[in-house]
Amino acid sequence: MKKYIIVAIIGLVLWSCKQEPKNVVIKKTAPERRQPKTVAYQWQKTKEWLATTSDSSAIKIALIANRTDVANFVKMDSVIIPTDLTGDIEFYLPFPFKVKALEEVNKIIFFSYPSQTFATYEKGELTHTGPTNMGRKADKTPTGLFFTNWKAEETTSTFNDEWDLKWNFNIANKLGVGWHQYELPGYPASHSCLRLQEKDARYLYEWADQWVLLDDNTISIKGTPVIVFGSYDFDAPKPWSQLVANPKALAISEKEITKQATPFLKTILTEQQKRVKYQGKK
Repeated sequence: MKKYIIVAIIGLVLWSCKQEPKNVVIKKTAPERRQPKTVAYQWQKTKEWLATTSDSSAIKIALIANRTDVANFVKMDSVIIPTDLTGDIEFYLPFPFKVKALEEVNKIIFFSYPSQTFATYEKGELTHTGPTNMGRKADKTPTGLFFTNWKAEETTSTFNDEWDLKWNFNIANKLGVGWHQYELPGYPASHSCLRLQEKDARYLYEWADQWVLLDDNTISIKGTPVIVFGSYDFDAPKPWSQLVANPKALAISEKEITKQATPFLKTILTEQQKRVKYQGKK
């Protein structure tokens, strides 16, 4: 008897699945995040702070706040440190958690020149964010809409053949611009590329889609859209130093992201549809 009941339940489940409408839109679920009690910053002497801190999560947040990596952090005389280090990293970075205008966009990446940060969104929900060091004054990173092209787990820089670039993902093929892991001194220092901490470079390397080529000279399917926006004042103090006086000084509003994305949305959705159709045929 139990056997027949189990068979009947399985049959009912299969039948109900078949009855689901084919045009159901599945929205990205917002992740649960641990919010700190407050977000405020203070200046600390780097060596003194490190001498009293062994918590890896706290150090990780400190690196992000100063847009740097461990090797460069320890060289800094003073750094900004959040007074409450108990939250998830998204609360210490400027991107909005949700952008309604992006709900139809499966994947997109933003790089903010003014705040030296990046963020990924899926269906309008923030999914990953972190620090970056972009192009220096003499070799500014180009801004606008790009799409991810080819990638290489490790490659050699075209600017200097002694530079090994890990988790490299090109976004402007003719210009040789892309993101990759490389040292983050805590300010724009690259030759146009988008430098990242290794964990972030690898995440984006695995998360974003490569282009699909029809032949050596023709792109059939473009990769993941990337929007680089804003400008950096190279003659002013580091922008994140403002956070000590005003923790929201670098905040990027949903309205701002919508403004940056709107001129490109038609193109983005057109290219997205091509990829969806392509993946459906595979």
